[in-house]
Formats: sequence, C-alpha cells, structure tokens
Amino acid sequence: MIKIKRIYDSSSMDDGFRILVDRLWPRGISKEKAGIALWLKEIAPSDELRKWFAHDVKKWDKFKQRYHQELAQKTELVDVIMEKEKQGDVTLLYGAKDEELNNAVALKDYISMK
Repeated sequence: MIKIKRIYDSSSMDDGFRILVDRLWPRGISKEKAGIALWLKEIAPSDELRKWFAHDVKKWDKFKQRYHQELAQKTELVDVIMEKEKQGDVTLLYGAKDEELNNAVALKDYISMK
C-alpha cells in the first residue's frame, strides 16, 4: 500500500519504506529526524513545473496533467516505488504545506493508474 505523509509529521512503524519525493531537501529537518530510506529527488516535478504551479489551487488539474507527462518519461523511478510496494507499505514524503494538492498526491495518483 502506498501512503502519503508530510515529512514534518512524526514517523511511525506503519510507514513502512519511507521515500522523500521532493527535489529540494525540506527546511529544518535533519537527515536523522527525517528517517527516510530513500530520497528520489529525480522523480519530483521539474523546477520549471514546480515554480509554475506555485501551489496555486486553480492550476492543480493542469499541474497534475503535466507532472504525469513528466512521470511517463521516468518509468525506472516509478518502477522503484512499485517494486518497494510489492515488498510492503511505502510512504511518499513531501514538504509542502498543502496536504491535498502536492506532488506526492499526484505521484500516488499516477502510480494507482499503472
């Protein structure tokens, strides 16, 4: 099962394999406190797409569509997540404040369609 969690939230045993899916390291979090097993920064939206979106709710649908197009070119990285999920729970970690409109949500949605 793939879960989504904000990296600033406490880790727990049921998180399973924790993967940071942001391009930038989150502010104020040490690597020890983050408790991540893998940082897949290359799977994050491109800098251009991230800056264009700027967490504007009105751009969400278009952002998701464009990000899914980018993910279609990163099949090997998506496969890493899907392989880890076969072994157990996976938690995609993100740093954005918005818990509903962020790249981890869009990524999970993309994987669920595969």
